Amino acid sequence: MLRRASRLTRVAGKVAWAFLDRRHPLLAHVVPIRRCNLSCTYCNEYDAVSKPVPLPLVLRRLDLLAALGTSMITFSGGEPMLHPELDAMIAHARERRMISSIITNGYHLSPERIERLNRSGLDYLQISVDNVEPDEVSLKSLRLLEPKLKWLAELALFGVNINSVVGAGVSHPEDALAVARRARELGFTSSVGILHDGHGQLKPLSARELAVYEGLKQFGSRGDTRANARFQDNLAAGRSNSWSCRAGSRYLYVDESGLVSYCSQMRGSPGIPLEAYTKGDLRREYDTPKSCAPFCTVNCAQRVALFDNWRSPQKAQAAAPVGTAPAGRKDEVLAG
Repeated sequence: MLRRASRLTRVAGKVAWAFLDRRHPLLAHVVPIRRCNLSCTYCNEYDAVSKPVPLPLVLRRLDLLAALGTSMITFSGGEPMLHPELDAMIAHARERRMISSIITNGYHLSPERIERLNRSGLDYLQISVDNVEPDEVSLKSLRLLEPKLKWLAELALFGVNINSVVGAGVSHPEDALAVARRARELGFTSSVGILHDGHGQLKPLSARELAVYEGLKQFGSRGDTRANARFQDNLAAGRSNSWSCRAGSRYLYVDESGLVSYCSQMRGSPGIPLEAYTKGDLRREYDTPKSCAPFCTVNCAQRVALFDNWRSPQKAQAAAPVGTAPAGRKDEVLAG
């Protein structure tokens, strides 16, 4: 209980600072390894061959992000738990006074591994569970992950969120309701995400998927998810959103090579090395329109933007297809 109270106090302080100051990143995704042990068909963020980024390089990147005033670090991938020195990265982020979290498929969790995450000072862990039984789309199934979830419920000193998903060809959308229900039973928070396909494209949900989506919203227990409900509702119906994306400023995506991009679906834009990223870049990207914003499915970027809507209102933008590059970009928007 003391650790949870300490975590909530630190998070509250970061939230207050987010409202008081708009010139620092609220969240940075750091990729310590691109490789993943799974190959979910909707994902374009992994490969099967990449080596782990050397620990000194990752620690240097964390130092640079701390110097920019970053509030929270999320280690993702690929599968971040494939990196043999992930614990040291989490501990370093905490030493630099940043909230620490990981997004994992959960396959490498064990009682011993959870205890190590506890000792490293991890604040939050998220698992996306896609179905009840594994299928050709995803092996992130409730049946296969159930033992891991029980270990987390018993041992984890960090917050755990289970993300249920709909869209992108998931064969049995009703499974998401079972996943959300199980998350509640285990004492975890839950959220719902609308998936893009393997090319980063959004497709409106079918009538069957929409019914599941509406049911999932009743399970949602994260405040940021509820605050972002209208945004998600529009995506579910295939409607565009009019908003000002703050990626490149309030939200940074730092890939395995150390390049700063807007997000996982816009890798290479702006494509500036973190070593060279400055407060001036943060100021510029705060106001830079992103032509991909109307149909954006990147929930992290959406949630971060909520902090600034009151002082920098959302602006009307012409709808653009998902995957459209910002003005001046010549290379491909999507990787993988």
